[in-house]
Amino acid sequence: MSDSNSVEPKLDQATDVNAPAITAEQVADYLKQHPDFFSGNEYLLEKLYVPHQRGTTVSLVERQTSLLREKNRELHDYLGDMLGVARENDIQFSKTKKMILALMDAETLDDVAVAIDESLCQDFNSDTTALVLFSEQREEQNNLRLLPRAEAAAIDALLDQSQTRCGNLTELQNQFLFRDQAFRVKSAAAVPLVKGETLGILAIGSYDASYFQSNQGTLFLDYIGQALNRVVSPLLQGRKA
Repeated sequence: MSDSNSVEPKLDQATDVNAPAITAEQVADYLKQHPDFFSGNEYLLEKLYVPHQRGTTVSLVERQTSLLREKNRELHDYLGDMLGVARENDIQFSKTKKMILALMDAETLDDVAVAIDESLCQDFNSDTTALVLFSEQREEQNNLRLLPRAEAAAIDALLDQSQTRCGNLTELQNQFLFRDQAFRVKSAAAVPLVKGETLGILAIGSYDASYFQSNQGTLFLDYIGQALNRVVSPLLQGRKA
């Protein structure tokens, strides 16, 4: 090793069947000459076993312990995040269950509108709602409005694709849906209600511009829409009888 013409042994030499076997002494010499070897190969520390003697500082053991502590912290943080998500999902489920039960108990369209408004504004932190349904028999009460489909041209773009939209509505759409609250609504969600035919639309408004965003998921809103379809459809049919 001290001979300047000698070839320094390589740790991957063992993969060459024609190369001489590397001895423990060669490995020890290599590590002495490269004390920072494990700085770029930390994963090897997890596979090494070094007995720790009392009263003696063993830097390798300390490094292994440090790595294990770091992994433990990462695992602890990950589990904490998972538990937080589980708790949030449990809360969301309870709120959703409360809303669905209220809808099931609704006997009139106004009951439906009130149940939706109370749930979305009180439990889900929205600021205002509008339930617009299509009927030849006009009615307007609280956040509920019934009108002929032909008078809803302002929101045709929201109804044509039958998909939930989130983000910023046009000024005309905002004004049609939220009326006297339109100037305060900075972001909104529009959920078309369709069951065989277009029944209407549920609009949810927020005074916070970032509350509803165009790239957010709509799974929960779609679920609300499906529940409303099943509740609203027979009530609308009953008005025609």
